Amino acid sequence: MTTQPPSMEPGSAAMPTCYRHPERETYVRCQRCDKPICPDCMQNASVGFQCVECVREGNKGVRQARAQFGGGHVTVPRVTWGLLAVNVVAYVAEVVRSDDIINLFATSPVHIYEGEYWRLITGAFLHSPPTSAFSFTHILFNMWALYAIGPELERRLGHLRFGVLYLVAALGGSAAVYLFSIPAAVGASGAIYGLFGALFVMARRLGYDARGVVWLIGINAVLTFVVPGISWQGHLGGLVVGALVAVIFAYAPERNRSVIQWAGVAAVVLVLVLTVYFGEPYAYIAEWQRQFGIPWPGRD
Repeated sequence: MTTQPPSMEPGSAAMPTCYRHPERETYVRCQRCDKPICPDCMQNASVGFQCVECVREGNKGVRQARAQFGGGHVTVPRVTWGLLAVNVVAYVAEVVRSDDIINLFATSPVHIYEGEYWRLITGAFLHSPPTSAFSFTHILFNMWALYAIGPELERRLGHLRFGVLYLVAALGGSAAVYLFSIPAAVGASGAIYGLFGALFVMARRLGYDARGVVWLIGINAVLTFVVPGISWQGHLGGLVVGALVAVIFAYAPERNRSVIQWAGVAAVVLVLVLTVYFGEPYAYIAEWQRQFGIPWPGRD
């Protein structure tokens, strides 16, 4: 024997359908607004299911998790992994075409003076070429340091602020190389030293014992001047600029914090850009004049 569906029986009410998908029959209703909802519209709630609109409205009153210094909450340090990947890919490119990559992208004071400003950033993602005895220890130390302290700083700052800290510290190191170095330089060390400086600032801001960070910076500072071939200019520039950016992020008052933080970082970047644009490679010029005994000719 066959029977008619309830909606087909005489005198029965029409079967309810989803308020967002009228073609779908359903007997489930939102726990807040009582609208009928189909499985695609059901959102898990503390009790039963709610519709999409009620969940959206409820989330407006929920304060989203934030990093300690104003950035978004970080569960996976994606920026740290991304920076590690970019450095490794750049090193592989050096293995394939070492001379071409170094000649085109190293932080070379004289080439920056001639207008090749991209070198201020690209040089910070290169390392000693594979033909150098210093090559493997150079990239291994920098990547180990990034792996060790990057995730912690990224969780404190959020993805965007951490990425900006890294890049601005790298720019600070490159600016110092441009002003005070004679040979070209490569390496993420300026950015890494910027992270060291930021780690110290944040430890002080949070009331942690910063002596371990001081020892870390001190040991690396000694190595900078003892081991030949290391650019102390890049290390010192990155350290100072990274610490300065960290001060801006960590000590900005909570009221209008984001505005103050980004205005402060923009001011630091502007100073670095103007310094490079209007400054000259002073160490390179002094050495050039010493060798040739005539005034520096300036830009072509």
